[in-house]
Amino acid sequence: MARDFEDHCWKDVVSPEALAIYQAYEREIFVGRNPALLAIDLYNLAYDGGPKPVHELQKDHPSSCGEFAHAAIAPTQRLFKAARAAGIPIIYTTQETRAEAFPTRVVATRRVKTRTDERSWQIKAEFAPEPGDLMIYKQRASAFYGTPLVAHLQMMGVQSLIMCGESTSGCVRASAVDGYSNGFHVTLAEECCYDRHLLSHKINLFDMHHKYCDVMRTDEIVAHLNGLVGLKKAV
Repeated sequence: MARDFEDHCWKDVVSPEALAIYQAYEREIFVGRNPALLAIDLYNLAYDGGPKPVHELQKDHPSSCGEFAHAAIAPTQRLFKAARAAGIPIIYTTQETRAEAFPTRVVATRRVKTRTDERSWQIKAEFAPEPGDLMIYKQRASAFYGTPLVAHLQMMGVQSLIMCGESTSGCVRASAVDGYSNGFHVTLAEECCYDRHLLSHKINLFDMHHKYCDVMRTDEIVAHLNGLVGLKKAV
């Protein structure tokens, strides 16, 4: 069980001593009941500059996740396709941009303000929302904080969340912890989350996997969703 539980991207950065410390967290991992797909901040800003190393993009595109964002496109498309086929709710988050919503300039993080436009916060075309999808506009890192997300999830009968998006250490982590705190089973799609630096990505996935979430390979999640399609056809 230990080998399967730790068989993830952090194997090359987490020492055997650290793994021993976290053995008490080993458990069965799974996609929870009545899931929804929660896509965190898949907006254009994270992909600006193309699939280049992030350090090469920082001057002109300081908010880009560069090659890591682009590497996640194909697996995330697979995840969306499976979620739509299974008929589960699909929920997006993006930045609140309405001027009247910012009387005191609340911001999600303390990073230096970067220049953006309306396009920056639009969902990347590869993951474009469809009629019936839900968009959550947020001012802080978490999809839950100060938003009506919990009310929507309750009305839809959602009991668990499959999360993807960026950044692993920031808005994904904040949303995952709040999801867990609000009583939802949270699954993170490993290849569909990304950050500006691999070390931050890997360590945060490791930490969340042990404390709050089930980190699963995209193939495993897609297989589960495909199984839901089979159940629907059998009914």
